[in-house]
Amino acid sequence: MIKKTIQVGLIGFGTVGCGMAEILLQREEEIAGRLGVPLCLAQVADLDIERERPIKIKKSILTTNAHDIIANPKIDIVVELMGGISPARELILDAIAHGKHVVTANKALLAYHGEEIFKAANVAGVEVGFEAAVGGGIPIIRAIKEGLSGDQITDIFGIVNGTSNYILTKMSNEKASFSDVLKEAQVLGYAEADPTLDIGGGDSAHKLAILASLAFGTPVPIKEVYTEGIAQITPMDIAYADQFGYQMKLLAIAKIADGQIEARVHPTMLPKETLLAKVNGVFNAICVVGESVGETLFYGRGAGSAPTGSAVVSDLIDIARKRLTDQQAGAPTIRVPHTGTLSSHRVTLPIRPMEQIESRYYLRLIVEDRPGVLSKVAGVLGQHHISIASVIQDGRKETGAVQLVMMTHRSREKDMQAALKTISESKTVYKPTTLIRVEGT
Repeated sequence: MIKKTIQVGLIGFGTVGCGMAEILLQREEEIAGRLGVPLCLAQVADLDIERERPIKIKKSILTTNAHDIIANPKIDIVVELMGGISPARELILDAIAHGKHVVTANKALLAYHGEEIFKAANVAGVEVGFEAAVGGGIPIIRAIKEGLSGDQITDIFGIVNGTSNYILTKMSNEKASFSDVLKEAQVLGYAEADPTLDIGGGDSAHKLAILASLAFGTPVPIKEVYTEGIAQITPMDIAYADQFGYQMKLLAIAKIADGQIEARVHPTMLPKETLLAKVNGVFNAICVVGESVGETLFYGRGAGSAPTGSAVVSDLIDIARKRLTDQQAGAPTIRVPHTGTLSSHRVTLPIRPMEQIESRYYLRLIVEDRPGVLSKVAGVLGQHHISIASVIQDGRKETGAVQLVMMTHRSREKDMQAALKTISESKTVYKPTTLIRVEGT
């Protein structure tokens, strides 16, 4: 018997949960027209069901017990929007064990336990939708799993954290300090009270691990994604980047070459003329490079109630369509593998150690103001196979110290770190050297 409605249970009634609920209620007829049957929000679980929210729903469908939703035989799809690792992991696995399809926006959970969740879903024959886990309303997950499935993806790189991008944009435009812009971002709601995951690069690393695993058909352990944040970036570095013709961005980068995966998140200088360099404010942009298609760019709002809620609803519609097809066929099917590649064809590839990657580098040193210092620094770099592309040296200062700023040619991370260790031991260098990697040239 074909169901006349698809019933949804929501666990976590926060910002994104409210956005999803609002879309389901306001676009009920439109969604039914696209799906063929109504998509009904049948039950909502949250620890606090008394708090005022921007969306009104029937009190009769509210519960404080998430297991009420999982055990409800009328619920077809369970949406997890509570965030965090536990109990979200346990609830999702329980829902799968009960034969429920699942939709989640939980990038941290998928970065750490995605393989476990997808394996359980394969065994149970249910779908897991996670479009909202990366890029908010940008349909990047479906693009990689389906739209680009006929190509060999070689690179993914982009801006996947709106908070960091907002901070770096404001620092660039207004020459403001990191701390001042962070406070402003918190007041405006662009940054959390504890912004560590955003500014420290952890949020970007979670998203990169998901994208890379889909694109390259291999598990990408989150612990092996090199991660560096933006807290050390100063207006001075941004000003020098501008002089060299670059824009500062927190970039997530993944590449595959010679049977190895490169996965890293760090502040990066990009040439001003590139499209990514022009992505400002809270917007995200992700570039996917395929051998046949070349560069493709996905741009949009990477967070927020409405964009992320829209991505959740798109997963609900997609899964509901499959559910209706299964009922007509009389048997459950998984049309698109959860990870984009059949489990029998996924291979575990090694993650390239950070010391083996190659890049251009921006270096800023504070050195003693006397003749010969530049030549000594250049000599150390040369001994480690690093050549200098350009140099900016400030005039003399009363303090006896000057800024020495360099842009190098492409070199190996291991060589650069060894050179900086030697340079740091010199009495003519007063502070640790600032290092920022350069891409796009």
